Amino acid sequence: MPYPIEKKLVVGVSSNALFDLEIEDKIFEEQGVKKYREYQIANKAKMLKKGVAFPFIKRFLNINNVYTSEQPVEVVLLSKNSPETGIRIFNSIKHYNLNISRAAFLSGISPYNYIPAYNISLFLTTNKNDANLSIEAGYPAGIILKTKIEDDEEDLELRVAFDFDGVIADDQAETVYQKTNDLEQFHEFETKNILQPHNSGPLADFFKKLGYFQKLESKKFDKDNTYKKILRTSIVTARNAPSHERAINTLKKWDVTVDDMFLMGGIEKSRVLSVLKPHLFLDDQLTHLDVKLNLPLVHIPFGIINTVTKL
Repeated sequence: MPYPIEKKLVVGVSSNALFDLEIEDKIFEEQGVKKYREYQIANKAKMLKKGVAFPFIKRFLNINNVYTSEQPVEVVLLSKNSPETGIRIFNSIKHYNLNISRAAFLSGISPYNYIPAYNISLFLTTNKNDANLSIEAGYPAGIILKTKIEDDEEDLELRVAFDFDGVIADDQAETVYQKTNDLEQFHEFETKNILQPHNSGPLADFFKKLGYFQKLESKKFDKDNTYKKILRTSIVTARNAPSHERAINTLKKWDVTVDDMFLMGGIEKSRVLSVLKPHLFLDDQLTHLDVKLNLPLVHIPFGIINTVTKL
């Protein structure tokens, strides 16, 4: 029987996002692929340091420790390493007790074409080109920025925060604002379409599937208020009233709830994120991703705002 990967919530992660490969990348850039390969093989028993995505991946996999019979989530490694240099990656995965067994080692080729093959709902990479190729192909991917994160090992709650437009939803509303540069017209458009749910954005599938576990967690807590949730989902959006109502109606239409919704209305998102401390915050605008926060921040290079940026 084939493994039922289509029934899992799958996250893909690059080796550079999961582990700190700064030294190795420098060798590759300055000395070439031959020296890089020699270094990786010679150091295959030397464990790699944790990368920016590590705290998220560890807690994401912890969902399987709670829902043991279902084992509903999976992480797949998508790597540009060759199979022989990938040995060190899997030695480090084993060292940190991460339940990751599936991988694609592609010897320098971008892995984006294999996202649907593994049923991946989110691909985290440090490579801007790989993320852009993924988004252009209609696949869910983001660039995880390099920040100096500090992981609280005793805190196993997984906190994931999303921007709304251009991440969960498409960029229809953002396009209205970008073309008019008029906040009043934006609010008028959203009020006029208040009952019309937004179309899905690049991470809608990941958001909806994560929302399923959020519901299960809420049910567990309702039955036992001493239960400590392992998942908290949040929306941190630049929207404010009255445009918030269409966003809320969209969530209702999708039958998805979140623990928190922060309507910032132009206030810097970092003010909330510094308190919330998510293990991932995903936004389509780089200006909302303040690396000084030292949090795992993910840029989703989708929609008109990124087309304008590229121009």
